[in-house]
Amino acid sequence: MGKINWTSYKTILIAALIIRVIAAIFSQGYGMHDDHFLIIEAASSWADGYDYNHWLPWSPESTGKPEGHSFTYVGLNYFYFAIMKFLGVADPKILMLINRLLHGLFSILIVYFSIKITEKISNQKNAVTVGWILALLWMMPFLSVRNLVEITCIPFILWSVWLMLKNEKRRNFLFAGLMMGMAVSFRYQVGVFALGVAAVYFFQWKWAQFLLFSIGVLIVFGLTQGLVDYLIWGYPFAEFIGYATYNANEGTEYIPNSNYFMYVLVLMGSCLAPLGLLLGFGFFRSAKKYFYIFIPVLLFILFHSFYPSKQERFILPVLPLFIILGVLGYDIIINKNNWRKVWNFSWKSFWILNIPLLLIVSVAYSKKSRVESMYYFYETAETPQKILLESTGGTGASMLPQFYSGVWRFGALDRSDTSQSLTVYPGYVYDYILFFGTEKLDQRVSEYKNIYPKMELVKKCEPSFVDLVLKRLNPLNRNEYIEVWKTHEVAK
Repeated sequence: MGKINWTSYKTILIAALIIRVIAAIFSQGYGMHDDHFLIIEAASSWADGYDYNHWLPWSPESTGKPEGHSFTYVGLNYFYFAIMKFLGVADPKILMLINRLLHGLFSILIVYFSIKITEKISNQKNAVTVGWILALLWMMPFLSVRNLVEITCIPFILWSVWLMLKNEKRRNFLFAGLMMGMAVSFRYQVGVFALGVAAVYFFQWKWAQFLLFSIGVLIVFGLTQGLVDYLIWGYPFAEFIGYATYNANEGTEYIPNSNYFMYVLVLMGSCLAPLGLLLGFGFFRSAKKYFYIFIPVLLFILFHSFYPSKQERFILPVLPLFIILGVLGYDIIINKNNWRKVWNFSWKSFWILNIPLLLIVSVAYSKKSRVESMYYFYETAETPQKILLESTGGTGASMLPQFYSGVWRFGALDRSDTSQSLTVYPGYVYDYILFFGTEKLDQRVSEYKNIYPKMELVKKCEPSFVDLVLKRLNPLNRNEYIEVWKTHEVAK
């Protein structure tokens, strides 16, 4: 058995594949609200003839107005669930295992194109550095197997950039536009990056590149947003207009944050200290030599930095390009004075910190108690009618991922205040009660046993280790213990 060639692209890609397959198998659950409730719940419910979010205009509870959600990515997931249903695959956990494996495989393109881009504009040594960072960065395998549009749009962005750099053949710029158009259709904000690319060509007077790239973007955007929305709503770009309208009005009040340096700090922090600091320095140092990539990335960062509503995940689409530019920018000065020693120290420190985090996060079962509480109903083939979410233990009730229950039509009421009636509404009878949190749990259960003397504990759902750590770090994370109790009464 020969020695491992750590500078081989093949070795890097195999390592990236292995850790992503591990994450796909073990990292169950979902990362945050949007990657599950805006994608999986919507798409899988459509495949079952239901509309969970009431987005479709023909749904009985639809508002009749587009809510601003691109149907491109959620639509692809709908086709996935429809095909799986046709093949007879019904178990929610099996469905999501296959889904995570597909996303993990797709995310290998992030590593592949980052290596190709770096080698094209720099050298093999820097390409290897970039490849290893993106292959094994502590959070990338976990995020890569999630249904997060900020991650799933990245391969299209990098593919587009690679086509523009590959050679001067004009067809490449049209294909680059097509790929960027798909990225924009996944995540509307990527349009800012696309405008940055077009601006670079425009102000360089590269008219052919500018026109071909722009035409490519418009073709895909026109088909996925114009034609699709016309077929659904009766007029083109309905969802995009709804999205723009929302963000111009209520969107500015959603998670407001006035920290203008937040996204630069997130990009650097993702790569851990002190390496992240060096990459941040290198990013700005790369501005002159690699302006054709730097300008679109900078515009993307500035747009999100000045928009009032901020979430860390919003900046993820440009993380690989930030890392590429950071490595290349630092390489410009690495041979001056003691900069190489600083890099070597930071590089070793990065792996010392990164590897333990990688191993923990890549197998994290996120939102475990919520998933398991719902999966109980699929396991037992139970069909709940009315569920009470008893959350007076100080935690508050979280949204339940109904997808894992295999049941779409059941009612769930939340009791979060002790001033409320035990049944919330007089005369309500529940067939199941979910108790959230451990505070005064015995007392809370005892109160309900007076109403439901046959009430039986059927499942305990513990949060995962990572869920507990996140809750400790930020109490706003409702990663709570949940007990499922069956009342043995007929809901009415």
